[in-house]
Amino acid sequence: MTKTKKTAGATLPLNQILSGDCIEVMNSLPEESVDLIFADPPYNLQLKGELHRPDNSKVDAVDNDWDQFSSFQKYDEFSRDWLKAARRILKPNGAIWVIGSYHNIFRVGAVLQDAGYWILNDVIWRKSNPMPNFRGMRLTNAHETMIWAAKSEKSKNTFNYEALKALNDGVQMRSDWVLPICNGHERLKDKDGNKAHPTQKPESLLHRLLVGSTNPGDVVLDPFFGSGTTGAVAKKLGRNFIGIEREAAYREVAEARLKSIRTLDSSSLEVSQSKRAAPRVPFGQLVERGMLRPGEKLHSLNGRHSAKIRADGTLIAHDTKGSIHQVGAALEGAPSCNGWTYWCFRKEGKNIPIDLLRQQIRAEMQV
Repeated sequence: MTKTKKTAGATLPLNQILSGDCIEVMNSLPEESVDLIFADPPYNLQLKGELHRPDNSKVDAVDNDWDQFSSFQKYDEFSRDWLKAARRILKPNGAIWVIGSYHNIFRVGAVLQDAGYWILNDVIWRKSNPMPNFRGMRLTNAHETMIWAAKSEKSKNTFNYEALKALNDGVQMRSDWVLPICNGHERLKDKDGNKAHPTQKPESLLHRLLVGSTNPGDVVLDPFFGSGTTGAVAKKLGRNFIGIEREAAYREVAEARLKSIRTLDSSSLEVSQSKRAAPRVPFGQLVERGMLRPGEKLHSLNGRHSAKIRADGTLIAHDTKGSIHQVGAALEGAPSCNGWTYWCFRKEGKNIPIDLLRQQIRAEMQV
């Protein structure tokens, strides 16, 4: 999928990981050439001493050199420099997402506004399975904040309102997103079995973000590429990506990850609206979390029909498109259909109702 694109006489290095300092690399790219930027900058965590669990095992915290700044002033200078470089390469209707914690997000937000960006939303990513507060001195830190901002107040940025509504089974998407942190099979490990990157973000987060604020073929840049989550999800969804990462170990992990990613077929990349009222667990969340994949087929329990999953959590069967409930009703010629009990997926030759996946998510919410 690696290719280049001519932009105002310069070449844009699409679907590549670029080595080097993100500010220098962004300043070398063509002006107004990028549709969206997702940035997961250093959080400047200001950690003091080691952290241990109740069983005295050490917590693998973020204590890397790249997260260390000598003062808030130095961190603010760094933020001003990279946000200025980022704004230069954004198209007039481009936008940026920046994620952070209470350590840095308020400082980054002020710099964003000072630089001329126009804030659209702050989104709370509420973690359904956060790390506990082992010292018991503060509240459990169960969320991170994302700032979504347009390049300027006059920008007409992409917002796929209906697609996000469809991901939420027909209910307007809110600014608080309940998604799990990256763990289990999704967590990348190095050759020694340790975390390949300490702040790897879940693909579900990037899936929702990219479906909502980009279109197929758009150019998405991540100046702090890390283990490559942005590139992996962009590639799956038919977006072009540019990654910038100065650490060789992270580039190696990301390159290996990207080689295993397959781009979806064009019909699966389309997005549309679901008009059905949302149940407690939207079907789209199963897609975001990778429990079911875009392009994968669902089969009716009676064995008569099948439909393909699309990126926004809708289904397509022949000329019929819509929610799991709408497509099931259309195929059966019925006035309504409970898609959760109608559809199943196949695993190891067996038909498994999709409702089992919904029950799994509900169980997680109750923990």
